[in-house]
Amino acid sequence: MVTAQSLSSPSSARLYRVSETAQLLSLSRSVIYELIRSGRLRSVREGRSRRIPGSAIAEYIALLEREAS
Repeated sequence: MVTAQSLSSPSSARLYRVSETAQLLSLSRSVIYELIRSGRLRSVREGRSRRIPGSAIAEYIALLEREAS
């Protein structure tokens, strides 16, 4: 299971699947793909699959916090 605490650990270099990212951020998979397309959420390709670095998730959360203030 993906937790917010796992993002703050040294293993935040982990690559998350789109479904894991969606679960972590409480968003749908289609919203995650839209965030990737719009450039608001960084991702990388690994073969044919799309992965989201833990650091990109943390950056996206920080972006949301900045926009809220």
